[in-house]
Amino acid sequence: MSNPLRELRFTLRLLGKSPGFSLTIVLMLALGIGATTAIFSLVEGVLFRPLPFRDPGRLVQFGDHLGDNPGIGVTAREIATYTKSATAFSSLAGYINARYELSGGDVPAMVQATRLNAAMFPTLGVEPILGRVFTREEEDAHAPLAVIGYGLWTTRFHRDPHVLGSAIVLNRRTYTIIGVMPRSFEFNEARLWTPLSLTPEELSDAEEGFWGYRLVGRMKPGVSITQAAQDTDRVARQIMRDFPPAMSALRLRGDAQTLRDLAVAEARPLLRALFLAVLVVLLIACGNVATLLLVRAIRRRREAAIRLALGARARVMVRESLAEGLALSVAGGLLGLAAAAAAIRLAVHWLPESMPRIDSIRMDPAVAGFAILLAVATGVLCSLAPAFAAIRTSVLENLNDGARTSSGSSSHAWLRSSLVAAEIAVALVLLTSALALLRSYQKMLAVGPGFRPDHVLMADYELPKEKYTTKISIDTFNREVIDRLTAKPGVTSAALSSLVPGSDAVAMAAYTIEGQRAEGWKLKFAQFGLVYGDYFHSLGIPLLEGRDFTPNDRTGAPPVIIVSQSMAQHSWPGQDALGKRMHVGNPKKPMPWATVIGVVADIKIGSRDEPSADQWYCSMLQPEILLGDTPPGHLTTQSAGSIVLRSTLPPEQMVETLRSTVASVDPRLALNRVRPLTEAVAFAEAPRRFNTGLIGVFALAALLLAVTGIYAVVAFSVSLRTQEIAIRMALGAQRAGIARLVLVSGAKLALFGCGFGVVGSIAVSRLVRSFLFGVSPIDPLIYAASVILMMSMALLASVLPAARASSADPVEALRSV
Repeated sequence: MSNPLRELRFTLRLLGKSPGFSLTIVLMLALGIGATTAIFSLVEGVLFRPLPFRDPGRLVQFGDHLGDNPGIGVTAREIATYTKSATAFSSLAGYINARYELSGGDVPAMVQATRLNAAMFPTLGVEPILGRVFTREEEDAHAPLAVIGYGLWTTRFHRDPHVLGSAIVLNRRTYTIIGVMPRSFEFNEARLWTPLSLTPEELSDAEEGFWGYRLVGRMKPGVSITQAAQDTDRVARQIMRDFPPAMSALRLRGDAQTLRDLAVAEARPLLRALFLAVLVVLLIACGNVATLLLVRAIRRRREAAIRLALGARARVMVRESLAEGLALSVAGGLLGLAAAAAAIRLAVHWLPESMPRIDSIRMDPAVAGFAILLAVATGVLCSLAPAFAAIRTSVLENLNDGARTSSGSSSHAWLRSSLVAAEIAVALVLLTSALALLRSYQKMLAVGPGFRPDHVLMADYELPKEKYTTKISIDTFNREVIDRLTAKPGVTSAALSSLVPGSDAVAMAAYTIEGQRAEGWKLKFAQFGLVYGDYFHSLGIPLLEGRDFTPNDRTGAPPVIIVSQSMAQHSWPGQDALGKRMHVGNPKKPMPWATVIGVVADIKIGSRDEPSADQWYCSMLQPEILLGDTPPGHLTTQSAGSIVLRSTLPPEQMVETLRSTVASVDPRLALNRVRPLTEAVAFAEAPRRFNTGLIGVFALAALLLAVTGIYAVVAFSVSLRTQEIAIRMALGAQRAGIARLVLVSGAKLALFGCGFGVVGSIAVSRLVRSFLFGVSPIDPLIYAASVILMMSMALLASVLPAARASSADPVEALRSV
């Protein structure tokens, strides 16, 4: 039998003699390697995995940079201008988000869709798995065609290979399915795609200020992202020169980002932080394993001395130590890989929906290979300390009978203490970060959202333009829905609005204050909402000054608005906002002046840790405030929004009431995201809750591992000092003094590690700062709490060894040495 095989058999037999020791190390490594592998799968799937397009690194999304507002998109007219004038791209295409009412099932459904140019699919470089995509001629002819996604093909058409040519009813209009995209195709979170087919209304002067479209281009070979941005900036300046007089005060610049950077920009800092956190856990686990293996090597130093005295070669003993570490780490790696695979499947459901590319997160050969390499590297790293301890064993000293009761070499003791102190230090870094995030989360929960989310049910809707073609038809729908809802038992108030908490689509508008000259005008944006019904009472938004809207605030009556407290303070500082006037757009834009009739509290549309934005509201009965003089039948944003109702019953019990009431007005109208307002708020705050929870779990794991390391070192130190302790007790030392001696040694170890941990926490505070709200990353109270907790856990870990040492019988202890 060859030497490697004999050494492997010897290693396995040796590990089998101490199953408890081996199992402890395997579980520690499984925890560290499994957690690291699971987080790596997130990082690899979101940040590193290429987008499912041809040569994705050359794809760029770009648009206008308006004032201090980057990435606002482009207008409908600008799509043609960029297509004609941009020279840095081999092809480009425009698109806009859309939602369609999908009819034909038992319950109408709202599906996320994208209207896009025919050039989009060739630009992205993706072909359908069935059928074809639409052409430029079909787009110009406004052909009702649809390309569906793999998910919709699976859920609604059960992967029917004959789906091509089937009819699908979208917004009361029949479309023909001509293609099915592959499973991997991910673009704009849409489930189907239709031709952009811009209408005369969308290309009209009234829509010139709507920057809701996006452009995607494929850079020509040799063109860099910097050159592409310069090219879009040149076109933006050209567009600015062609602005009508009413928009002459606007200043545009080009704005370009690669699709990959755009997709992961918000997730990158979080994933980096998670990966660093889980590496801390792995390092602590490795430190524990190295400590335990070192302790084992010290316990076997007499055996090593005998082998060296009999002529054993040092390199053979090093190989045996490495084989032992590798066997344990590979076993831990395989167990951790299985745990990571299960964790990844669960994580897909736990991750906040704001996390991009969730469908790309999976266990694949790259992730599995990473786990195996990590296991091997961990085994080698953890084996170094015991390997060198074995070959540096003093033969004469350890063959001496007294060596069995000595405390071991000072270098070994220093190495053991250093490993544990390092564990404590890195654990403290993670602990301070977790406590800072927890305190930040508490600060966020203490912020008032400006509304009362209890007992409120909400649902999104969008009236199809094919049926609701006039303002009268929309007003009739609004009135009937609100009147019928408020007549239902348990409903105290109901309203419609385009601005509700938890919304992921918030409209912004520039505005002008009366008396501000065009020369001195500065671009100001505020969130705005069109409301109908008892909106402020339904959401529990306090009216601070003035009055609410009434049915008399309609077209033909003086235009009126209600502003938020922050907007009143920013627009008319030191003045009473009531009676003041403003209009949408810049000073040169001929828009009607609206008078402020009320001031309400600010509300948080997203998470409560986000800065409050200026907000104003107008009645859906006065759309001219937003659009000015528009052609008859011109649709406004009042055709889509959310229905909110407040009831005396739990909102879950009002779902059927809401659905049946809307169906009694329009049986085919789909409601989307019917949910309690509390759920919408929780969804908006899910990222911070997820960050806090996951970092907290890692910090707890790090703390427990560090405590385990302290216990192992203190317990082993006590076992080595058995003779010394017995002599002390024989000479009259009190048991309390012996216990105190052991506790002090553990406390010193912890204090030393905490000192380095505080320095490390300060060093990495900049990485944590971006995740905090209302809390300093170097808050002394957080640091003090972390140190106190760590010291308390260290003392707790030392209690059992101290109790054993103080309860030992000195006579028996002296006999056993």
